Amino acid sequence: MRMIATRFCMPFAIFAVLQSAHAADDASAKAEAAFNTACRSCHSVKPGDNRLGPHLNGILGRKAGSAEGFNYSPIVKDSAIVWDEANLDKMIADPEAFLPGNSMKPYAGIPDAAARKTIIEYLKGVK
Repeated sequence: MRMIATRFCMPFAIFAVLQSAHAADDASAKAEAAFNTACRSCHSVKPGDNRLGPHLNGILGRKAGSAEGFNYSPIVKDSAIVWDEANLDKMIADPEAFLPGNSMKPYAGIPDAAARKTIIEYLKGVK
């Protein structure tokens, strides 16, 4: 009886694991797409790949204005900000309100909190 139950349940367990892995891959792809849509025209996640904006690889825990090789505006470079999820959320939402005088114009921000959270989750996973 136990062998029948095991044979019956095993395919369902395998299916559940595969579905979970597929859901994680799907979420990761959606997060990357959100980043690419909102940020990639100015930023990269490749270390040292500075563009119009600095690379964002390993941004969490990094002091604002400290990515090597990028010419920051004085307001960013001289700030005491260390990037955490809360600060990134504020910067992505409205950079001018969070850090007046920064050089991210004409980027006006992302008002959608869910979209910002998705982008931050993506950045957390990039190392």
